[in-house]
Parts: sequence; C-alpha cells; structure tokens
Amino acid sequence: MAMRFRILGSGSAGNAALLETGNTRVLIDAGFSGRKLRQMLQESGTSFDEISAVFITHEHGDHTAGIDALKKHPNVTVFANAPTSRAVQAKLKHRAAWQIFETGSRFKFRDLEIDTFSVPHDAQEPVGFTFTAGEDGDLFTPRRTVAWLTDLGHVPHNVRERMREVDVLAIESNHCAQLLQADHRRPWSTKQRISGRHGHLSNEGVREVLEELANPRWQHIYLTHVSKDCNSLDAVETSIGPLRERLSSCAISIVDPGGETPFIELV
Repeated sequence: MAMRFRILGSGSAGNAALLETGNTRVLIDAGFSGRKLRQMLQESGTSFDEISAVFITHEHGDHTAGIDALKKHPNVTVFANAPTSRAVQAKLKHRAAWQIFETGSRFKFRDLEIDTFSVPHDAQEPVGFTFTAGEDGDLFTPRRTVAWLTDLGHVPHNVRERMREVDVLAIESNHCAQLLQADHRRPWSTKQRISGRHGHLSNEGVREVLEELANPRWQHIYLTHVSKDCNSLDAVETSIGPLRERLSSCAISIVDPGGETPFIELV
C-alpha cells in the first residue's frame, strides 16, 4: 500500500493530519478536542483504536488539545521531545504514553522513517517532521516523503534542506503582512510576535522560499494555518499564484481555516 495523507484541520482553532502506510496509521499533531478528533477520524474511515502514534510538533493547544482524549487509548504512543512532553504533560490528568526523542534525531516507527529538526517558533522546543515510507523502485509502495512544517517565523537553512527532498510539503502561510498591520483587534506586541522571526510565516515569506527551492520532485504543496483574521484565501492565492505555472507538475492547495483535505495517495 502506498502512503496516504490528508489534513484533518488547520488553523488557529486546531491542526492535525493523518498519515497511513501499509503497517500503521499516525496523527501529526492533535490540536482539536477528543470529540472533534473522533469525528474527523470516523469521517476518514478510521478511529483512535487504529491509530498507532501521535507526533507532536510543540506544546501549544492548537496542536495538542486532543492528547487528553488518549487516556481512553493507552496504547497510542505520543512522540515528542522532552521540553514539549513536560509542557503538555503538566496540563494532562493522565500519564500519556510518551516516547521521547532528541530534536535533530532520526528514528523508525514501524514502516516509517522519521526525521526531526528544530524550527523557529515561540514554544519550548518546536520541531518539524519528515515521514518517509516505501522502497526505491517498488511500483506498489514507492519510497515517498511528507514534510510537516507548521508554526515557524522564518525558514532557516536546516529547514530548507529538508524541504528539498520531499514529495509532499505542508507548510504554513499564516498571514498577509498588510492585513496583519491593519488589524485593529490585536495589540502591537501581538503583531510583533506573529510577524517576528519566532512567530508565523507570512504569505510573502512562504512564497519566497518556494520560489527559491522550486523542486520538481514536489507532488503536492499544502499551504496551511491560514489566519481567519489576518489573511484570506484570496490573499494567499495572489501571493503564490505565479508559482502555479512554474511548478506546473505540482498541485498547490490552500487549506481553508478549519477546513480539511481529501486523502492523497503518494505514487
């Protein structure tokens, strides 16, 4: 079975994705309530009983709200680095089944190869992930890689190098710089945090890095974590629209805040 991937939800209200291989199903982040995640999994044709693990990027609630629901599913392994696990565990009423990794490490889980790397964000020790499965030259289970990059203020060299070698890229396009500055509900300090180098990536920021890398290997790019207040689907499209012609062999999807995406199969 080829790898399958879908985004269950993305945005300030919550972030989570589902990744399936021939031997496992895992969640990448779990930023919705347990009830909401159960509904999302049911709509995806599965359930928590069939989830083997959850991989956590950082401790913020829009990435970890559903971890508390795992008290009913003690066999689900929760992967995180030590600072993130401590921050999340402090808010839980049960002991999660933690599997601690060191940021920057590579390891295997069932038929997945996972690469972890630091990303710049205002959290304890935030990370990005790549997930690889399959075999080179295998027509039925080709070797493919998915990158999950959400919540990063800029894209340093170590992250760019990971982005070059993937087939599917999920990366945030959080805000439009002009709409953020025009927002009257957020104080100046919050705007500075969002737009800072440890905040969130703007439409312009993600466009620049995609233009620079423009890898023909990419099959699908998901632009995620789109702000409801300081961005719009039209603003994202205006920014990245010219890339569509340059990356004509790559699908580019702008994920509606709170929206989901259908499964794709990585062939």
